[in-house]
Amino acid sequence: METILIVDDEEGIRFGFSTHLAKQGYRVVVAENYDTALVTIQDHCLDLIISDIILDSHTGIDILKQVSKLGIACPVIMVTGQPNLKTATEAVRLGAFDYLPKPVRKETLLNACRLALRHKALEDEKTRAEAENTAYRNNLEAIFSSIQDGIITVEKDLTILEANARVASICGLVPETITGKQMTRSFNTCTMACLDTLSSTLEAGTPVKEVSIQCCHEKRPGQTVLLNASPLAYTDGKLRGAVLVIRDITRLSCLEKEVKQQFGFHQLIGKSQKMKEVYRLLQSLSDTDTTVLITGESGTGKELTARALHYSGERADKPLVTVNCSALSENLLESELFGHVRGAFTGAVKEKTGRFQLADTGTLFLDEIGDISPMVQLKLLRVLQEREFEKIGDTRSIKVDVRIVAATNQDLKAKILQGRFRKDLYYRLNVIEIKLPPLRERLEDIPLLSDHFFNRFKHHFNRTIDKISDEVMDLFMYHSWPGNVRELEHAIEHAFVLCHGRYILKIHLPNELLSPAPAEASPGFDQERSRVVTALDKTGWNKARAARLLGISRQGIYRKIAKYGINPPTG
Repeated sequence: METILIVDDEEGIRFGFSTHLAKQGYRVVVAENYDTALVTIQDHCLDLIISDIILDSHTGIDILKQVSKLGIACPVIMVTGQPNLKTATEAVRLGAFDYLPKPVRKETLLNACRLALRHKALEDEKTRAEAENTAYRNNLEAIFSSIQDGIITVEKDLTILEANARVASICGLVPETITGKQMTRSFNTCTMACLDTLSSTLEAGTPVKEVSIQCCHEKRPGQTVLLNASPLAYTDGKLRGAVLVIRDITRLSCLEKEVKQQFGFHQLIGKSQKMKEVYRLLQSLSDTDTTVLITGESGTGKELTARALHYSGERADKPLVTVNCSALSENLLESELFGHVRGAFTGAVKEKTGRFQLADTGTLFLDEIGDISPMVQLKLLRVLQEREFEKIGDTRSIKVDVRIVAATNQDLKAKILQGRFRKDLYYRLNVIEIKLPPLRERLEDIPLLSDHFFNRFKHHFNRTIDKISDEVMDLFMYHSWPGNVRELEHAIEHAFVLCHGRYILKIHLPNELLSPAPAEASPGFDQERSRVVTALDKTGWNKARAARLLGISRQGIYRKIAKYGINPPTG
């Protein structure tokens, strides 16, 4: 809520202005003279000042001077009952945003305030962006000043002009002994892959940036370096040679691999304890042919898990065939799975190879397995038991070597009790179960997933968006995510479609994220919700401190905020 200061020695004007602005949702403070105004300016964080020109022994111009002197970034609108060119010119010179003659109509006042506040918001955003850029540049300078890179300058024919001391430790070359020599493939005991980067710069006369290569140096096996090459020119602009900057990123490369192993498995992403347990189970199953049942809510990544299981095992170079069991009718599904011979039924004008046969030696992923009919369940049970099947309309058995991975978002045990799913088939499918946690139970993974989807859509839409704003990330942490990871992905894609600025804001998100569904009432619901709200209020909505007060983890308090539909204060 923006705060506006009204400075005027006439009580009627102060009251009138305050009333109009308060009705528009602004917070209004008033001052009847210069001295009171100065105290208010220093004690409050103001967004706008509206001041009369005449203030007893002082003027609004004096207030304008004090605002400028104190370095306060707050627009000032001057109001006067005796407008003249001199005061108008002086006010504008000192930085007044607007100059309004009395009497001031309501609409004129509100329009001037809206424009001034919009101007302040833009200036604040500009200041914040400049501060971020300055901090970013300072950080870069600090980082680069602490890293010693190898630098080699060469002439157009690759004769070395100069090399710094760091070249010795990275390349194993003594600068004094290589100066004046020509760089060739046989110049060093490594592959001299950096020659390609230098040659590209010399041929095109343009920089080549951030080329990562493996040096394959006999004394430094596994060394990874980052190359940057830029042309060197004479004062007349003619190409003289090039400079090669070599940065040893071996440790960073190793850390990146470790992070990928720790925070993901193939295309699955997450560092939460529950996801680490999933990764461990997938690694244990990767080199076996055990039938696996993947369970979890819609959008938790069951198909990605099936793919990770297939491509991490011995069958990775064999076919992975997917069937969405809920998308096909009983007859079509049976034909898709087992195939049919020509003339097996009306419309079977030619023979069809089924998915089981297509997946031979590989993996067959049966998605939404809970939706298959009793007849297909029976035939599927036989394949699992005998590892053979017949095409529709044929009597010949076809043997297959297929690993079965099934997935469902339904409670198959409940369906068994209802007589809608075979118990023997369930136990055949559920040799090993992988339970995928819903996103609301692994909130610590949301920043990782958000970064992943942000970078993917940034490349896909070719946008220059810098980041997801903090307010959006907070909203992500509060949301209950009924659609899980898929909902998060779609929310970020939706934001990229609507966002044309530098930051993804709340206004770019789908409506369902901005209007969360209320939590269901349960015994103790009100008491527990009240405890959480009280802890948050006591700590000024510092989630970490509130969590400590409640004796739970930071992720735990985010879950409770989402569960009880608690919204942060808007004031």
